[in-house]
Amino acid sequence: MISLQKTFQFKYTWRTYQHRFLEGFESHIEDGHLHVVAPPGSGKTVLGLEMIRRVDQKTLILAPTLTIRNQWQERMYECFVAKESCNIPLSRNIKQPAHITFSTYQSLHTFYKNEMESDGEKLVAFFAKAGIKNIVLDEAHHLKNEWWKPLFALKVLPNCILIALTATPPYDSEQREIAKYFELCGSIDVEIGVPELVKEGNLCPHQDYIYFSQPDEAQVQYIIAYRVKLMAFINALVDDVDFKNFILQHPFYAQTANVLEAIYDHSDLYAGMLIYLHAAKTDIPLEKLAVLGIKNKKAVIPAFTYTWVTSLLQPLLVEFRETLFEHEALLSSIEKELRKIGAFHKKRVHLEGKNELYKSLAQSPNKLKSIQEIVAFESAQLNTNLRAVVLADYIRKEFLDTPDDQLDSINKLGVVPIFKYLQASLQRDPENWQAINRQEKLAVLTGSLVIIHDRLRSHIDAAIPADYYSLSPMGVTDFFILTPTDKGKSQIVSVMTTLFEKGHIEVLVGTTSLLGEGWDAPAINTLVLASYVGSFVMSNQMRGRAIRVHAKNPDKVASVWHLACIDPTVADGGEDIAKLYKRFEAFCGISLEGTPFIENGVDRFAIPEEHLNKERLNEQMFFLAAQRHEVKKRWDVAIAKGNILVRELKINLENLKSKSGQKKVYYKDVVKYSFIQLITMATFTLPELFFKNIGTFFSRGVLYFFYAVLSGLAILFLPKTYKAVLLYIKYGRIDKQLYKIGQVLLKTMRDKQQVTTPESQTQLCIEKFDTGEVSCFIRGATAKEELLFVNNLEEIVQKIDNPRYMIAQSGWLQRRFGFSNYFAVPSVFAERKEDALLFFNYWKIYKGAATLIFTRNPEGRKKLLKARFHYLNTEGGFKTKTAAIWK
Repeated sequence: MISLQKTFQFKYTWRTYQHRFLEGFESHIEDGHLHVVAPPGSGKTVLGLEMIRRVDQKTLILAPTLTIRNQWQERMYECFVAKESCNIPLSRNIKQPAHITFSTYQSLHTFYKNEMESDGEKLVAFFAKAGIKNIVLDEAHHLKNEWWKPLFALKVLPNCILIALTATPPYDSEQREIAKYFELCGSIDVEIGVPELVKEGNLCPHQDYIYFSQPDEAQVQYIIAYRVKLMAFINALVDDVDFKNFILQHPFYAQTANVLEAIYDHSDLYAGMLIYLHAAKTDIPLEKLAVLGIKNKKAVIPAFTYTWVTSLLQPLLVEFRETLFEHEALLSSIEKELRKIGAFHKKRVHLEGKNELYKSLAQSPNKLKSIQEIVAFESAQLNTNLRAVVLADYIRKEFLDTPDDQLDSINKLGVVPIFKYLQASLQRDPENWQAINRQEKLAVLTGSLVIIHDRLRSHIDAAIPADYYSLSPMGVTDFFILTPTDKGKSQIVSVMTTLFEKGHIEVLVGTTSLLGEGWDAPAINTLVLASYVGSFVMSNQMRGRAIRVHAKNPDKVASVWHLACIDPTVADGGEDIAKLYKRFEAFCGISLEGTPFIENGVDRFAIPEEHLNKERLNEQMFFLAAQRHEVKKRWDVAIAKGNILVRELKINLENLKSKSGQKKVYYKDVVKYSFIQLITMATFTLPELFFKNIGTFFSRGVLYFFYAVLSGLAILFLPKTYKAVLLYIKYGRIDKQLYKIGQVLLKTMRDKQQVTTPESQTQLCIEKFDTGEVSCFIRGATAKEELLFVNNLEEIVQKIDNPRYMIAQSGWLQRRFGFSNYFAVPSVFAERKEDALLFFNYWKIYKGAATLIFTRNPEGRKKLLKARFHYLNTEGGFKTKTAAIWK
């Protein structure tokens, strides 16, 4: 009988983080799933092979590409068993499974579709007969929609273990895709963080930088024109008598009492209708407003903003379109107008211009100038040690013939435009980079286009047979386009990589598809990400190319440059900035300035939330990037402060964006506003008032003077103090309230065996930040428990969406001011009433009197609708985000 435990033996020493995971192997595998998240360079493949050894069953390994599939077998021979002495039956043919079968997701899908006739039962029977009892999913975030079916079919294999390895779960996908991913792979058992790899010396110290640009005048005019057209559309919709009559005749409005169940299921649509009618100056009966919890007509009804326009139009134009066939002409005309503007794409209403405006900003030609400036800067810093890679999504061959004096006509980002700009930069100023006449240091490497300088031809000739490629001159330049034959493609990549590693090429421009994942060139010390299509997953993979250690350069420090185009027509910088910030949630890094700390997201950059100044920010980025030697020191300091990457929930009030410091405890704000303003008045205002009004002081008396001062104080300062008082009345001490909610959650999770780490080893923690945020996390638990705690906590404090159970709570003072707070019972406790009651009982112990509401009956749905509209109307609730912080 074949025994992997006897045949396989790891030849080296386990890294600390790998050893930590393997120590808990037995507990991780209890639920039949093993889900490991670890960045590129962490040794996931080797860890996967050790898990296969320990499971010791017939195994099917599935990888996203042939290259990665082959790496599994190579690592097996390299780290576990010598090739010549391996007696384990192996196969790369999914139709003929062996003890270990290496294959790809695409091969499985083809086999399922053709040989198994898309029959899941047939597929399961086939692999059951083959004795497969262990399935490994490598980089499962790659899965295409059609690949899910055979994988879910294989999950029902009898007594089968499923091992999932990934660098980045697809958190930026649609919610149903994320749910599908975790349903397949199971919850995360271990997350290995970048700090651990830097600490162990498996990744080099590195720093991310953002280089900002602004659109040119034509783009700005395009953006302004878009917004003008959109506002004209909304105004026309409000004035449209036909559409207004359509809403008045809709069953939601015309027959409200008879369709309450449907309204409860589509509350945003109903609220959107009323808000639209209010904007159209329609008198709305109180009984219709009462459905939303509005008790009198004096209540403030929200403005008809983009959010509410979307809430109204999205279901009418898409979800309910077929049922509204009698009004197709009207709806079709509205859709047509939205399409003309660019606010309707792929059956989605996007009034903010997420598709049109983002594409415009993301492809801004000014990013080409940014790349020029970054490469010139890094070249001046590193001299001949520069090993820079610039990655773009598309090649854009149509710009190959663009003359140097017409570069301004290039209006898209891509490999060829980037190459042309860098080439022109060198021609204008040959000393712009390291030394005179260094154009040969620039090259292009993509799957279908390779460009080299004439001086590299001798290296190519020496390494590749002449019949493997052909060369054609690139216009009147010293560059040549190299076209490989089919048998020469892999060799070209290998040779170009070697030339880059040795420094014959110092700046390599390529595509994310070829160089963004799986390509290994550890000499890279500068990476410029000119990609705008990439997801969380691709962003992390691309960074992974640059942050690997380099055996020949143990002091390597990598700089990773991200490009962002500021939309000057909006305060927060617009959609390109937002997309980039979203990407940063996928990876951890060291803070740019101040006391070093390691965290995911953009908080570590301390970039202003509004009114971004391109020149000042870029100047600061270059100033910090020039201090490359400081990056390693900052990593060392931050790593020494912690032991593990902790998942936590950060919260802040949506309508509180402190610009001058932290508003962490609201009852202190009441005093703070008054105290600071009184000091200011005593120091500056009162003396000025006294001397300017000394005549009044003597003619009318001291009492009159002080009455006047107090009245002025009330007018000047009362609004701020009043706001602080209201915030405290509504939310109380945020840190204290969050701690109590955390206690409720932790107690319930312990009772339900979702946290099994001994209570003596765990600690519920609250932390406050200078940004005004408060975070909550548990220390000492397993990674799986930490993540589940954070996810549950986020469900509780987020705005009410559609929970099965929710809790309503308000004290006497809150009720007097018309405030109510609503909290969702986490879905993991909402399936069974007894679990919801368990959670609620702890809530009453720690948080006081409250009401538990079941939202799946008519009365509960009514209260749910009231709760949802309450938050949407008042902008109440917390802004939440999960963070990974090294502690």
